[in-house]
Amino acid sequence: MPEGHTLHRLARELNEAFAGTMPQVTSPQGRFAESAALVDGRLFERAWAHGKLLFVEVGGQTIHVHLGLIGKFQIAPVVGIEPPVNGVVRLRLLNEHRVADLRGPMVCDLVTPEEVDALVTRQGPDPIQPGADPVPAWERIHRSGKSIAELLMDQTVIAGIGNIYRCEVLFRQRVGPAYAGKRIKRTSFDAMWSDLVRLMAVGVQTGRIITVEEDLEAAERDIATGRIKPEYDRPNYVYQHDGEPCPRCGSRVRTRVLAGRNLYWCGGCQRRT
Repeated sequence: MPEGHTLHRLARELNEAFAGTMPQVTSPQGRFAESAALVDGRLFERAWAHGKLLFVEVGGQTIHVHLGLIGKFQIAPVVGIEPPVNGVVRLRLLNEHRVADLRGPMVCDLVTPEEVDALVTRQGPDPIQPGADPVPAWERIHRSGKSIAELLMDQTVIAGIGNIYRCEVLFRQRVGPAYAGKRIKRTSFDAMWSDLVRLMAVGVQTGRIITVEEDLEAAERDIATGRIKPEYDRPNYVYQHDGEPCPRCGSRVRTRVLAGRNLYWCGGCQRRT
């Protein structure tokens, strides 16, 4: 499932492609056809994201999209005639210059303003949102007996965090993944939150998850100069590095399944609470 930076980047790309235009809105697959007809040819106002939720505002209506595990929302240039529909397309946006096709989403629905508020309210704070308040996340964590590794993946605690960011921020801050949330110090939480704000901002700009400090600093310099590289040397520290030596202390990187996802960590140097 895409992590939160992917949805924020997608919202930005949709705005660049369609904001201020009146795109054709269709549902080649047919499952969204009735709703598409309500916004077809109406003003594209904006797209925005909160965590892993995407909202597209067109003609005073809001389309809620959740990509889920297999969903893709792909944007491509239009050269001359309308591109043919390939595959099962739930939603198509089309103007003179761009086409955006949504395939395989878990959710694609028109929602009311009240439903938008309810969807966002159920989520935790989003580190990518400017000025997001981390206090609600801290309050849930420090009262919980669940492990910090499990809590970081709970979208009602912090919105947008997926498995890679979960593993990597715990490693970067040396926090033991098995410690209960109520054992985590406020200083450790604050460090993780600040780190997530930084990491995910770079993710939005580059379209990639980069957590190794040297590459992260290089990416931040590249963002400042507008020359982002297609790849960086080593994008992460422990994620999918099971059995390899820890890049910090040399101990073996471990893995186990937690809440249905593979957790990666170093048992040697991740001992903080």
